[in-house]
Amino acid sequence: MRTSYAGRAVAFTVLALFSLLMLAPFLWAVNTSFKTEADAGANPVTILPAGGYTWDIYANLFRLGSIPTWMVNSVLVAAAVTIITLVISTLAGYAFSRLDFTGRRTLLALTVASIMIPGTIFIVPLFDEMLAFNMVDTYWGIILPQVVAPVMVFILKRFFDSIPRELEEAARVDGAGSLRIFLRIVLPLSRPIIAAVAIFTFVGAWNNFLWPFIVTNDPDLMTLPVGLETVSTGFGVVFAENMAKSVLAALPLIVVFLFFQRQIIKGIATTGLGGQ
Repeated sequence: MRTSYAGRAVAFTVLALFSLLMLAPFLWAVNTSFKTEADAGANPVTILPAGGYTWDIYANLFRLGSIPTWMVNSVLVAAAVTIITLVISTLAGYAFSRLDFTGRRTLLALTVASIMIPGTIFIVPLFDEMLAFNMVDTYWGIILPQVVAPVMVFILKRFFDSIPRELEEAARVDGAGSLRIFLRIVLPLSRPIIAAVAIFTFVGAWNNFLWPFIVTNDPDLMTLPVGLETVSTGFGVVFAENMAKSVLAALPLIVVFLFFQRQIIKGIATTGLGGQ
């Protein structure tokens, strides 16, 4: 019993040390963001600022930028991207898993192959397409190019493959069609993976800087990562300001993780994203 207790204590201590190691960069960013620029750029670097902590950097960012507007834009864009991606990915994943249609293998191979293509390759044609449809500087121009997620389709397809077909066959005997089976049987059984996909998609859409930066010029349509980059409270290398921007951009995602950490962990374990 003592050996078991000692083993748990050692394991807990090791995990706590690793957790602190992983949190160290974020804690350093938070600490630096409350310093003055003089203290943040001091040499040698100190943990505790000589001039004390201050809210000035955050106050200036809120004064010079439309942070509430940008945050609302980020929430709207990330939520819309997540919902539309879930609809497309779940339907496509189920079709690849259960339906036998012409060209299924070819389309699945193309879907898997597209995962290996860097998204930046499509920036120019996507921008030309948005120009053609008059979607530059619109919410839809930001949202629509982000809703196609081949990797999520593949993950959901793999999960749907693991659902016993006997459940669907029994439902078909009772007269249920494919759509009813999908809505009443498959989706309720897929809640963990759907939650994980939703969270990963939301985080990816929230953090996306390049595409919203390219497709928006109107400050009232900018997302938080893009808007923060337009605000500058000083000249040269501004360590404290950059850290404050990073903290502001990361805080909503930290809140999402704190509320949905169980679903994230369960989704990773279910899908095998953890290296299973």
